[in-house]
Amino acid sequence: MLVVIANDLPPAVRGRMKLWFIEPRPNVFVSGVKDAVARKVVDYLHDHCPRESGLMIFRRIPETPGYEIRGIGDTRRDLIEISGLQLVIEKQILFGPLA
Repeated sequence: MLVVIANDLPPAVRGRMKLWFIEPRPNVFVSGVKDAVARKVVDYLHDHCPRESGLMIFRRIPETPGYEIRGIGDTRRDLIEISGLQLVIEKQILFGPLA
């Protein structure tokens, strides 16, 4: 399985993605392509998307934890790895001195 979330894709890339993926929301693509095809799609995205595209790619892998997350450009979310587990930081709360 492959899930791609983008801030903005070039029209040619978006059109090509629609060949293999469903697009449940604008710039959110989901597909059950095989692992070999998923690697080719990820390579294609790396080669044809500028950093402004802001891609976050979730790919199924056969090793633990079962997925890999990659980010390209400004994804508007940060990735963190804790004990080998990749996670997406939704919101950072900064605590300051209490008044």
